[in-house]
Amino acid sequence: MQSIKIEINSDMGEGIGLHSFGNDGALMPLVDAINLACGWHAGDPAIMDQTVKTAVEHGVKIGAHPGLPDFTGFGRRRMALEPSEVGQIIRYQVGALTAFLGQHGAQLNHIKPHGALYGILAGDDDLMNEAAQVNLQYGVPFFGLAGTAHERVCANLGVEFIPELYVDLNYSAEGSLIIQRKPEQADPSAVKERIRRALSGQPILAIDGTEITIPFASICVHSDSPNAPEVAAAARSVVDDFASSAQ
Repeated sequence: MQSIKIEINSDMGEGIGLHSFGNDGALMPLVDAINLACGWHAGDPAIMDQTVKTAVEHGVKIGAHPGLPDFTGFGRRRMALEPSEVGQIIRYQVGALTAFLGQHGAQLNHIKPHGALYGILAGDDDLMNEAAQVNLQYGVPFFGLAGTAHERVCANLGVEFIPELYVDLNYSAEGSLIIQRKPEQADPSAVKERIRRALSGQPILAIDGTEITIPFASICVHSDSPNAPEVAAAARSVVDDFASSAQ
């Protein structure tokens, strides 16, 4: 059974110009930390500024959510990257976010890559090493998948690692995430059941019914799923009930 404090995080600020995606306003009061898009897969200066301001008003922690330079594919299409490029693109985006954090008196809480970049780093120790160097530079944790290069490299470099449980995406039998190009609606009751099982130390079910164990310290709810506020509320209720029962 989980004995550490479990937080809920959500990807936010993923609009561009006049186009908004996700229901950040409804989600902000329900989460403990946000992963803020930094302008490459989504987001722009005005959205970053406003999202930081809103998060500060709600007392929500703010992490960077750097992605690949792919507006059209929303950063969910893979690219061939050299190790040096990984460090450069993450530093560039984190640097932009820290300027807005400073303006609002906030600090960088963590770094969590987005979409295809997240997946690429999970499977490549060399690329992940470059990514984790940015965490070392800023002295912040890395949010990622347990049992992958995310965790291995962070352990080798002494970077604090925060493993995540996803409640609105499916897992393969091998424990890897099944990324959707277009988000689908999640069943709040199924979300509650997955979290309850995970918190009690039971395995969760992969997409084919295989039982898998996912170590985690934070729960991710995506803001762009059709019923994201309902999913976040379901997750919040289970996490809060669990915390109360553990006291």
